[in-house]
Amino acid sequence: MTTVWCWLAIAATNSTSTMSSCTTILMKKFSSVSGHSLFTLVLVYFDDILVAGNDISQIKIFKKVLSTHFKIKDLGSLKYFLGLDVARSPNNIFLNQCKYALDILSDSGQLGAQTASFPMEQHLKLNNQDGDLLPDPCLYRRLIGRLIYLTITKPDIVYAFNIFSQFMHAPRVPHMTAATRVLCYIKGSPGQGIFFPSSNSLDVTTYTDSDWASCPTTHRSTTRYFIQLDTNPIS
Repeated sequence: MTTVWCWLAIAATNSTSTMSSCTTILMKKFSSVSGHSLFTLVLVYFDDILVAGNDISQIKIFKKVLSTHFKIKDLGSLKYFLGLDVARSPNNIFLNQCKYALDILSDSGQLGAQTASFPMEQHLKLNNQDGDLLPDPCLYRRLIGRLIYLTITKPDIVYAFNIFSQFMHAPRVPHMTAATRVLCYIKGSPGQGIFFPSSNSLDVTTYTDSDWASCPTTHRSTTRYFIQLDTNPIS
């Protein structure tokens, strides 16, 4: 998804046209003979296809070629793709996962829960010994797996996810309780996302830090990093 983030930031900066199509397709590489500055990007996930480029006429030609060989459904300008909601204006792109987040809350029975101000309690220390084992660990694993995808537009829950993912093999009640708190936090702002302005400088900035012997279970050191494309978090 880092590639997708970078592409969206570049698209916002260069006013790149974005199109979305659903089709069954065999991809082939095409090179422009009319101008080497022209490009068309194609993102394929099974039968979902995202097409973008810096020349709308080239995109139309590309889709016409597809339609002559395959049965396709053109969905027009990009608004929704693989759980990502995309709002586009002439000057920016806003990316969020509001529908996906609400689906998680609904499936977990947390739509009516009280909201939380932070993803995790301060100074919370989880381990693999305290508390009873969950009778059905699949519920915990499914929830954490869905939170992974939600971190695309919510980097503020990445730390919590990294902690919870350490207990996937034998999740216990305290782990599920802490994960449920993240859902309460998400409920407070399900539409929060990432904003890509057209004034993006495309400068990459990386921050990194380490905490010596900080893991309460293994006493190993922990290292983390954070990468921005201008002001946009991408990894």
